[in-house]
Amino acid sequence: MFDKLKKLFVIEDENAAPSTAKSNTVEPKSKEAAPVSSVDTTPIKTSADYNTPDGKADPKFIDILLKSIEKNNLEGFDYLEYKSSLQGLDSMAMDEATRYKSAFVMAKTMGVTPQKLLNSAKHYVGVLNQEEKKFIDALKNQRQKQVVGKEDELKRLQKEVEAKKAKIKQLEKEIAKDEASYKSIKDGINKSAAKVEKTNDRFMHAYKVVLGQIMTDVENMKKYLK
Repeated sequence: MFDKLKKLFVIEDENAAPSTAKSNTVEPKSKEAAPVSSVDTTPIKTSADYNTPDGKADPKFIDILLKSIEKNNLEGFDYLEYKSSLQGLDSMAMDEATRYKSAFVMAKTMGVTPQKLLNSAKHYVGVLNQEEKKFIDALKNQRQKQVVGKEDELKRLQKEVEAKKAKIKQLEKEIAKDEASYKSIKDGINKSAAKVEKTNDRFMHAYKVVLGQIMTDVENMKKYLK
């Protein structure tokens, strides 16, 4: 059943020849028509309300949607079987109105009315809408976890980065202040060392002058006083 549904709704090769009715016919589950009372009677939207997007549909999601339709397939000859009959007429040289009317000839033999076909089509639209709701809910959860949650983490990290940048600026100010103090102290040490060395030189000079005179006198006294 699933493979037949895929042939009804999925165009696997756009260049391929139109499929025949025999190869694409969906077998009804039973010969009883689906009861009208069990089908949603809200007005069905027109094709203009569902614009077909450009590009190739994702096979994964096509399978999910068609499996949901398969799971909720109504008993008897309904829209799906009618669509199969329509597809079987693709290769015939008919205008659209004739094709739809010709496919309905078989449906009438199964006790199906136009209203029953519309109701069953609305049933499958409802099935798809439920899948859409489930997908939107799941997507919302994923967005919350993968996007919103990550955005909160980004904000937290941004605050940490800003706090650390501010701390770095403060540290840079403290470093600049310490470097200025370091230079000032070092300059002071160099000046003090130079002053100490100059004092030492002056002392040693005086010391040697006085000591030299004494030592000269000592040598002379040894020499002359005997």
